[in-house]
Amino acid sequence: MKKNGQTENEVLLRLNGVDVCMEENVVLHNASLTLHNSEFVYIIGKVGSGKSSLLKALYGETSIVGGAAEVMDYDLCRLRKKDIPYLRRKLGIVFQDFQLLTDRSVFKNLEFVLKATGWRKKNEIARRIDEVLFQVGMTNKGYKMPHELSGGEQQRIAIARALLNEPKLILADEPTGNLDPETSGQIVQLLHDICKQGKAVIMSTHNYTIVEQFPARVVRCENSELSDVAPFAKKEHEKNIETNK
Repeated sequence: MKKNGQTENEVLLRLNGVDVCMEENVVLHNASLTLHNSEFVYIIGKVGSGKSSLLKALYGETSIVGGAAEVMDYDLCRLRKKDIPYLRRKLGIVFQDFQLLTDRSVFKNLEFVLKATGWRKKNEIARRIDEVLFQVGMTNKGYKMPHELSGGEQQRIAIARALLNEPKLILADEPTGNLDPETSGQIVQLLHDICKQGKAVIMSTHNYTIVEQFPARVVRCENSELSDVAPFAKKEHEKNIETNK
């Protein structure tokens, strides 16, 4: 069966017994992770535990050795430099610091990405930009310069940029790290809404309040290991026991 043009339960990511390396240092050892379409996963852990290194490995920025690693049908253990841009076109990447081009408008930021990835027709470019701005709640903001937007608005534009080429998988690296609590909640809600529309989302965070507020699968980076956990479900269970006494 297909949902939103995708095969149900399609595997988008599979890591099996891999080491993630940063400058020849092993950050994560013997790591395994499988992700299906329309799945939302938090990667949690302390600063320096390997969360960002893991996401960077998934888009070819850091090295993966040993085991088996596939993302969007690309073998990350044998990924050639010339293939990295093509892998990244199949992913949507959202950064903590937005990384918008400050010398051009929102529209021009998005147009730049589309042209760089092969879009040529002006009307199709304009239509696609309108679609993603609507999707992130930023309709009619195309003329604004980045400095005229709040942090939350800039992150919404960054998410719109990630959606431009209709990726199946969104990688969000600490997307709320520079935002206040209320705005953080709005951004995470947006990412969950996008997931419900048929995208898989991997979001790294050390903000456990967000994870409690918007529950999803949780994977922890700790002591160079990667493991599925359910600490927030336990806390909720304990709260329910107290309530029912």
